[in-house]
Amino acid sequence: MGVTYDAGALIAADRGERRIWARHRALLARRVVPVVPAPVVAQAWRGSARQVQLPRLLAGCDVEALDDGRARAVGALATRAASTDIVDAAVVEGALRRRDLVVSSDPADLRAIASAIGARLQIDHP
Repeated sequence: MGVTYDAGALIAADRGERRIWARHRALLARRVVPVVPAPVVAQAWRGSARQVQLPRLLAGCDVEALDDGRARAVGALATRAASTDIVDAAVVEGALRRRDLVVSSDPADLRAIASAIGARLQIDHP
């Protein structure tokens, strides 16, 4: 099983929270490269010189592009879930496709999107 980080995981890492960093190091030690959908990076990125932890985390992740095919799948999923949150839909779409565990600080919205298509999403806190 792989792992997908949502914005809550990135924000926790940027704040230097030990739990997410311990998890991240343990994943990399097991050669599990976490996936971060590109829209999640856009949501968490501020471009500030003070934002030094986030680039460190992302260096050990696979940032998954939102190409045309995935963008359409995400849009369709958001429509079926009656959600306007494309970032959450991108997290759910990718995690379900890869059968990943999602690391998120906001599981309710992600579970609601997954349940709209009869899917179950495994989620853990950062």
